[in-house]
Amino acid sequence: MRILVVDDEADLVDAIARGLRREGYAVDTAATGEEALAKAAWTPYDLICLDITMPGIDGFDVCRVLRDDPPEGVAPRVLMLTARDTVEERIRGLDMGADDYLVKPFAFDELAARVRSLLRRDPGRSGAVLEVGTLSLDTARHHSQRGGRSLDLTAKEFALLHYFMSRPGEVVSQEELLEHVWDEHADPFTNTVRVTVGTLRRKLAIDCEPGLIETVVGRGYRLLGGEPPEGAAR
Repeated sequence: MRILVVDDEADLVDAIARGLRREGYAVDTAATGEEALAKAAWTPYDLICLDITMPGIDGFDVCRVLRDDPPEGVAPRVLMLTARDTVEERIRGLDMGADDYLVKPFAFDELAARVRSLLRRDPGRSGAVLEVGTLSLDTARHHSQRGGRSLDLTAKEFALLHYFMSRPGEVVSQEELLEHVWDEHADPFTNTVRVTVGTLRRKLAIDCEPGLIETVVGRGYRLLGGEPPEGAAR
């Protein structure tokens, strides 16, 4: 899951981004509404944490643009962050298309819980519990298992498995994984994807059981155990 954090308070942005990365999310940041819209035009974010009060284009206008002209036809979920706590401001934010509203100051644990809730809420996306063959992944509890055996995964391995399980049977390229599981600071010329896929593959391995992640030479990787949707690459 990829998240954009938008706020002109640099220290707050840094703290939120570091916390969300520890939770396993790929996180980009923006300091202005203009920068947020520019990044959203090129990157399909799953969720945007959006401050309201910013110089130039404010959060209300950013939210309206994202709803009126969503990138790739799908509007990202929006969690508005603001020091404004009046009923009128909250109503305005929700009417502009925000999915939730969090008042500053807030505890990071509450923000993380709201992020998890929003990422589960959209019926057009994967739910809280994914199952592919003998694999099960619970995003709410951050727990995964294969055949009843719990898997000890790092945050990045968990995020990688989540992405594979939301696309069973599909070939996923290294570039796609970098875009959705890592963030804008990831170096496309490193072997970080190959290394992380390798460690995840080993952790998924069970004696005498076939491997679950297949390398498709020249194209990427595929999670076995599920059929790709009609028309998907094989």
